[in-house]
Formats: sequence, structure tokens, C-alpha cells
Amino acid sequence: MIQTPVYIIEEERLRHNLALIREVACRTDSEWILAFKAFALWKTFPIFREYIHSTTASSLSEARLALELFGSKAHTYSPAYKDTEFQDIVRCSSHLTFNSLSQYERFHDRAGECSLGLRVNPEYSEVGTMLYNPCAPGTRFGVTADKLPGRLPGDIRGFHCHCHCESGADVFQRTLQHIEQKFSPWLPQIEWINFGGGHLVTRRDYDIELLVSIVQGFHRRWPHLKVIFEPGSAFAWQTGPLVSSVVDVVEDRGIRTAILDVSFTCHMPDCLEMPYYPEVRSARHIEPREGFVPDAPHVYRLGGNSCLSGDYMGYWQFDHELQVGQQVVFEDMIHYTTVKTTTFNGIQHPSIAMLRADGTMQLLRQFTYEDYRDRMD
Repeated sequence: MIQTPVYIIEEERLRHNLALIREVACRTDSEWILAFKAFALWKTFPIFREYIHSTTASSLSEARLALELFGSKAHTYSPAYKDTEFQDIVRCSSHLTFNSLSQYERFHDRAGECSLGLRVNPEYSEVGTMLYNPCAPGTRFGVTADKLPGRLPGDIRGFHCHCHCESGADVFQRTLQHIEQKFSPWLPQIEWINFGGGHLVTRRDYDIELLVSIVQGFHRRWPHLKVIFEPGSAFAWQTGPLVSSVVDVVEDRGIRTAILDVSFTCHMPDCLEMPYYPEVRSARHIEPREGFVPDAPHVYRLGGNSCLSGDYMGYWQFDHELQVGQQVVFEDMIHYTTVKTTTFNGIQHPSIAMLRADGTMQLLRQFTYEDYRDRMD
């Protein structure tokens, strides 16, 4: 019995992912680091440090989190660094990647001992949702090959290239061909290459053997390069749910909506942005179509408890009639979701708990009115 709403991260599943990633890192002779943009539950960092040694940050706050709470300096990349924050970012960073040549020119001589890199854009990505496609036409991310000088500045040590989103090894294989085709003239001039995130190695159908073969082949072609991956989702993939409760059931024109004590726009924004339909325990999703009103038993649209009219998704058919007070469990709601939540409408922010390997439940954080109030202070 738990009080909802609550995110529950499951220690056994987290350790399973971490062990798998550590094995992949060893087999590919590469470094895998945690991207805070997808997962930043710092009370789990002691577990992470048993398996990995570094993290990646995209802001001063994330860089401080790396140094002060993870315990090591960050691999930092930002679309644009601010002058007022730059020296603090340098203090918290081991690697510093510039998004543009103009940012490099402005800041490189103030970067101290950081290993400097450039983000490059191979102008190829198979990410279908434009909101998540970093190589879409007109992108603000990275330098294309035609803009690079024939000889890189002497203090540039690496390239950063991010082209994926929850992608498989086959996508990386095709993308790598474009990366090498575009940037092979400069690869002998650098020491490391960061292939970014989106490599979903912990997904059940991910072809790890293909990935191992791809990276081993890359090492043979470029033996001097250190290879880095910085996934976010892969670390926390399928590591726990968001548990909610039914507050009311309303009906209009044959559509029954179960109003929950959570919100899609506040607590599951990726569902609306991506968009995708989450997996709901003890229910199956029914594909909607225009004008469709389901007449099967136990079918509900799931609605959030905010005043946003579009804060709903549907339809799901449950194996039972929903009653007020019953729990509705959204699976796989730890990666990205926990870092993108808001307190819009003052809706109760879900607590964060950990289901320990011994079966005990540990409450990591419970949010209060003061948390909502102080964001506007």
C-alpha cells in the first residue's frame, strides 16, 4: 500500500541495466557515461558509481550535480555557453564541447584544463519525430563538414556527434557510415569521439553483438581514438512505473474518462511530445480513429487532473471496472519523465521512491506545497 502519485524506481532493474552497460563498455573498449538530461535522481548515484565513472551535463546546474553529487567532473556540452556561467562550468567539467566555431572562438582560451571538443553534424539522422531530430534541416546543433577548416585548432581534442533517439545498432551502423564519410579528414587530428545518446542497448531486442562488431571495426580503422557513448534512456529503461489513482470517472457522448491524480502534461510530458501511448498495467491500448467511440466493456480514456483540456490520452481496455481509489500503473516512467515534470496547476507532484532489492520500499523524496510555492518566490 503506497500513497499516490509516486514514481518507483526498482533497484534490481536498475542494476541489471548498469551491469549490461558495463559489459558492453568492456567489450567495445569504450566509455559509457550517464546523461543527466534523461536521468538525474542523485540519491541513486552511489549505485551508479559501482558501474560507471562519468556523466554528461548540458548546463551549469547539471555540471554542478556531476561534481558535487556524482563525485567526478562532467563531460559538458551546451548549445550556447553564457559568459556569466562559463568559469563555473569549466570548474565542474573534464571535457567541454562547443556547439559552434563562434562559441569556440569566444571561450576556448578560458577553458583551463578541459579537453575541448566540437559538436559536428553529419546531416544524417533516422529519428522520425522532428521534435527529437538533431540533424533536421535548419538545426541549431553542430558544425557541418563544409564549415570546418582543413586543419583544426590545436586545442580541439575531440568530436561530439549526436544523431539518435532510442535507436538500434543497425541505425548506428548506417549513421556511422555518414559520420566517417563526412569527417574522416579530421579524425586523425583528434583524440576522442563522442557518439552521443539514443543508443538503447538495454532494450530487449537491441542487437548488442552488432554494436560490438561496429565499434571493434571502428577501433581497427581509427585505433588512436577513444570512443564515448552518453545514453540517457538506456540506463533507466524499464526501471520503474508511475503509480496513480482514480479520482473520478466521467462520461460524455459515450466516452468514459477516468480522471487520475496525475497529469500527462505535468508528469508524463513525453507522451504528448513524442507522442506515444504508454503501457498501462492490466490494460491494453486501443488504437483511436476519428469518430471512434468504443463500446467494449471496461474501456476508458485516461485523463489528468489539470485544467488543460487536452490533458488526456486514450483508449485503454482494462480487465476490470475502474473504481474511485483504484490504482492505475504507467510502466517505464523513470527516464526523461522524472526530469521533465512541472508543477503546472499546483497538482500534487509525484513522490519518488525506490523499491530495494530486498523488497523494501524507500521514500526518496516527497513534495510539498512549499516546493510549489518557492518556485515562484
